[in-house]
Parts: sequence; C-alpha cells; structure tokens
Amino acid sequence: MSDTVAGLLQVGLLIALLAAVYLPLGGYMARVFTSGKDLRIERGAYRLLGVDSKADQTWAVYARSLIAFSAVGLVLLYLLQRLQSSLPLSLGLPNVESGLAFNTAASFVANTNWQSYSPEATMGHLVQFAGLAVQNFLSAAVGISVAIAVIRGFARSKTDRLGNFWVDLTRTTVRILLPIAIVGTLVLVATGVVQNFSGGHEVTSVAGQTQTIPGGPVASQEVIKELGTNGGGFYNANSAHPFENPNPLANLFEIFLLLLIPVCITRTFGLMVGDKRQGYAILGVMGTLWAAFTFSATFFETQGAGTATQAAGAAMEGKETRFGEWASALFASSTTGTSTGAVNSAHDSFTPLGGGTALFHMMLGEVTPGGVGSGLYGMLVLAVLAVFVAGLMVGRTPEYLKKKITAREMKLVSLYILTTPTLVLAGASIAMGLATARASIFNTDSPHGFSEVLYAFTSAGNNNGSAFGGISANIPFYNTALGIVMLLGRFVPIVLVLALAGSFARQQPVPVTQGTLPTHKALFVSLLIGVVLIVTGLTYFPALTLGPLAEGL
Repeated sequence: MSDTVAGLLQVGLLIALLAAVYLPLGGYMARVFTSGKDLRIERGAYRLLGVDSKADQTWAVYARSLIAFSAVGLVLLYLLQRLQSSLPLSLGLPNVESGLAFNTAASFVANTNWQSYSPEATMGHLVQFAGLAVQNFLSAAVGISVAIAVIRGFARSKTDRLGNFWVDLTRTTVRILLPIAIVGTLVLVATGVVQNFSGGHEVTSVAGQTQTIPGGPVASQEVIKELGTNGGGFYNANSAHPFENPNPLANLFEIFLLLLIPVCITRTFGLMVGDKRQGYAILGVMGTLWAAFTFSATFFETQGAGTATQAAGAAMEGKETRFGEWASALFASSTTGTSTGAVNSAHDSFTPLGGGTALFHMMLGEVTPGGVGSGLYGMLVLAVLAVFVAGLMVGRTPEYLKKKITAREMKLVSLYILTTPTLVLAGASIAMGLATARASIFNTDSPHGFSEVLYAFTSAGNNNGSAFGGISANIPFYNTALGIVMLLGRFVPIVLVLALAGSFARQQPVPVTQGTLPTHKALFVSLLIGVVLIVTGLTYFPALTLGPLAEGL
C-alpha cells in the first residue's frame, strides 16, 4: 500500500469516527446543560462551595466567578511547583524556579500548556498528575462553560442571565470530561501508552549504552491533554515519545480525541438555539478550513522543500518513522487548529511553507474547529462580524439568530478580534528589539529565526502551546512575557465574549423577514470562510512575509 493510499484511509477513518459520535455526543452535551436535575456528587460540590445551583448569574458575575476560580488555580499550581522538593512522589527533583513556575502555571490555567522545560527532568509525579493534569480538566471545563453561556445569550431573550458558572463547570467536568477520559485512558493503555508510578525504566541503546527513561501516570494525562485540547506532554518529546504515542493506532485515537468535543459542540449549539441547521453551518466552515489546511500541510511536507529532500523522496527530518509525513501533517494541522499544543513531530523541522501553514492555522484564532468551547465561541464572534459585513453590503440592520447587531455588539466584536493580534505582534516586536531575547534565537541570520519568535507568541496568544525549536524560551524575558500573553490572550477575549452574550440575551428577538440573511445556507458559509481568511490575512500577512514566506519563497 502506498503512503498516499494509507494517508487517505487514515483521514477517511478519522472523519468516519467523528461522524459516528457527532449526533449522540452533541445531543448528550445539550441535555447536560439544559437539564434541571443535579447529580448527588454535584449537589455535594455545590454545598461545599456554597453555591445555589438554581441561581443564574449575569454576564459580569459569571465572568468574575470564572476569573476568581482561575486565579486560585494559578496560585495553587505555582505553589505546588515551588514546594515540589518537599512533596511526595517528587522523584528527588528540586523546586521549580520562580519564573518558570509562573510561566507554567499561567500556561496550564490558560489552557495553553506551553512548556519551556523538559517535563520528565523537571516535574515529579505529584506535580504532573495533581497539578498539571488537574488543570487540564479544569481549564478545558472553563472553555466549554463559556461556550455554553454564549449559546444561552443567543437562545434567551429579555434577560440578563447566562446561567451559573459553578454549575456549568461542575457538569462539564463530572458528566463529560471525566467519563470520556476514563474510557480513553483504557484505550490508550491498550495501545501501549505507559501508566504507572515507576521512577524509571532502564533500556540499552543500539550502541550498548544504558539509559533511564522515567515512567509515570502517562496515559491518564495524555487522554485529557488531547480531549481538553491542552497539549502539555508528560515527556519533552510530547506525543512523539513512544511512551505517550507508541504506534499509528494510538496516534489516530489521539487526533480523534482532540477533535471530538470541538466538532460535536456545534451540534450542541444547534440544539440549544432551536435550529440544528445553524450548528451544521458552523461545522461546515470549521470542516472546510480544517480540510484545506490539512491538505496544504500534507502537500508541502510530501513535496519537500528543496533538492535534498526531493532527492531523498521525503522530508522526514524531525518526524517519527512510525508515523511518516501524512500522519505528522494530519496531527500538526489538527493541533494547530484546535489550540492543542501536542506534537508528534518537530514543527521546526517542517518545510518552510509546511511550518508556515501550521503558523497561519493558529493565526486564524484556533477556530477550525478550535479548542474545547473556545473554538465555538470564537467562530460565533466571526459569524457576527460576517453578518455585519453582509448588512453593510445591502444597507440593512444586520441580525444573527434573531438578534440585532448594534454598535455596542460591534465594539465588543472588534475588541475581541483585535486582542490576540495585538498581543502576538507587540510581543514578537518587543522580543526582536531586545538583545537578551534575540540571544535566545539559534537561527539569528535567517528568516527562520524570526519565524521561531513569531510562532512562540502566536502559540501563546492563541492558547495553543506548541513551539518551533531553535529558541531557548526558559529565560526571564520569555517566561514573563509569554506568561502574560497567555493569560491576557485567554481571559480578555472571554470577558468580551461574555459581555457580548449578555448584550444579546437582553434583546427582544426580531422576526425573520425576506430581507434576513439565512445563516444556515452555503452562501453564509462561504461568506464566513472569507471573513475568517481575510481578517487573519490582513492582520498577519506583513509578519508572515518576514518569516515563513520569505524562507519558503
């Protein structure tokens, strides 16, 4: 069987698996968030927190609850790292340095999972599963909760209430993430992923030398890393490590996990707003863009980038032979489109245009299909913008899902869209202007060095977490700057989108007329795709010309 046929079968099987779970999981999540009944374990959690599960919150209270919860998580994770040497299961590792501890805590609380360190040589088992893995669950639950609150903003009218953050957070964790993670862990263990509390495994290399490879609770962290679109690996090699991702079957299952909720939540959206066609339209936009970027990444990697790779017949440097170019490109496209920092190959070793494709994919705002929750609400913001643009074309007050788009809504949309590019471009500019930051770039005399810096801030600002190699990010500047960018890139858009949802929830629905733009048909899907690409292209194209485009052309 040729590589092309095997690659196409792999993509086809992935799409078939997602199609099989789309209706049941999307419908189940809709029932979770519309049910008036609490489970016994949930009622216990509410009593412990002092929460009235029947009391809905305004968007401002919802946002304050979310930020307070995340702030507590940030402090606890920071302290866990700083006190590591005094804790059990530390494996004799020292406390994590303060700057790195802040960067890591900010990263995992913000659902970014950027890692400026070698995990197996820095974090003990307790920090890994009680700190990092726990935040993998909670940060993912925060994203889904925000998406559900935004959906309620479109579905409700003449109210200032968007639901209860504590209820949404608890239900997401208990009813959705934990059950899938338990089953997924068993599947990963069955495929060969490690799950133990071993301090290490001694192996003998082909040269006859011995090496100790740490074991640990890998499978349980791996499953939520992908399911929650987190990306923080147990090992420095991340999903390229055979203990995390041992074979093509495990690799395909991990791609399925990271796409699972972002894809199926579009069904939840359609059901909760009372029009399933709206969910299909959003899924159509996400799927079309994901397919285009997957094709582009695969094409650039299989074609090679120069005489050497074409003569060798493949651009396999930096890729695992057990996956090859097709599976590596599919993994890279899926992770950079879902705010998942996991990698099964070295993105820095991709061809210039292949790496540029991954970079540009993140720059779309990670909405194809995006992170758990964040992909949906990010795409809904762009949908509002698309409807506004269409309204300008025909001279009509724009409406989306029977809600008018006024000056207030467009101000919030504009601020949302401008936040991430401002953080990314300002951060990269400052880094290139500081001698200490430039000294961390190994490729100082080529456009690739700028691409590495731009990729780092794009990854941080879009809460992705993957990285180009060739840049030493564990220095005070990058630990601080990237940590701040990750926090602002996560929580400023969340506050803005919750304010937008609150504004829509207060409105009186307007009737559909002949002049209303149908937002469930192919015309709107095409318009939204164009808005996503044009807005991103106009924002980042100058920076891209200095990096991957200059290198590739």
